[in-house]
Amino acid sequence: MSCTPTAIRRLVLEEAKRAHVGHIGSALSVADVLAVLYSDVLKIADPGDPDRDRFILSKGHAALALYAALHLRGWLTRQQLTTYCGDDSHLGVHPENALRGVDFSTGSLGQGLSMGVGAALAARMQKSARRVYVLVSDAECNEGSLWEAVMFAAHHKLANLIVIVDANNQQALARTSEVLDINPLAARWRAFNWRAEEVDGHDPPGLKAALTTDSSQPKVIIAKTLCGKGVDYMEGQVKWHYWPMSPDEYASAVRQLAQAEQPA
Repeated sequence: MSCTPTAIRRLVLEEAKRAHVGHIGSALSVADVLAVLYSDVLKIADPGDPDRDRFILSKGHAALALYAALHLRGWLTRQQLTTYCGDDSHLGVHPENALRGVDFSTGSLGQGLSMGVGAALAARMQKSARRVYVLVSDAECNEGSLWEAVMFAAHHKLANLIVIVDANNQQALARTSEVLDINPLAARWRAFNWRAEEVDGHDPPGLKAALTTDSSQPKVIIAKTLCGKGVDYMEGQVKWHYWPMSPDEYASAVRQLAQAEQPA
């Protein structure tokens, strides 16, 4: 199966409905980013290869989208995917590295980039060509620990480190700009001597181009996204950070994805 944004979104909806669990909006927000990473960017022939690229989902509450990508890459069976949020499953609301294909356990926001910095520095010390990709939320840019990692990476010129910011301007209970405004975000990263690019986070070709351009500095991609992308009643709505779907809402969401696949 192809690891496409629509395929990821469909699996997110199916498993979120089955498990009656939220965090749907966040997972739909990053579907395009994960599809590009796992289809065209990450160099991972085998998730057990020590020289594979590393990926860290720092915004761990979007784990269902990551599980969908791992399934579409063939590293997670469909049966395993149906254990999401079940008893004795490794597929929790946040990713755990006991699961094949998950390099780092995450969920405590603001910590993932520190792990990524360590992984990038380790690759340099081991003279490995592997790269480290970290997907953070824009709300994580409210955290001081993230900026400590940003400074460390710039000081050590970790050009093998690439960060993607899911800039959907939403967090658990409000707009990010209302909780603690971080704009202009690209300028803030540049001030710490990072190369920063702003892209449409729902434009796969643009994402691929930004993610595969070489840099002599650590690089950040500010991906402008829409929380709940692909489902009209979820798009831009803060409540879908946590809210599960009713049967009617699920049916509507599935119809919308099917209609989006129809040729114009």
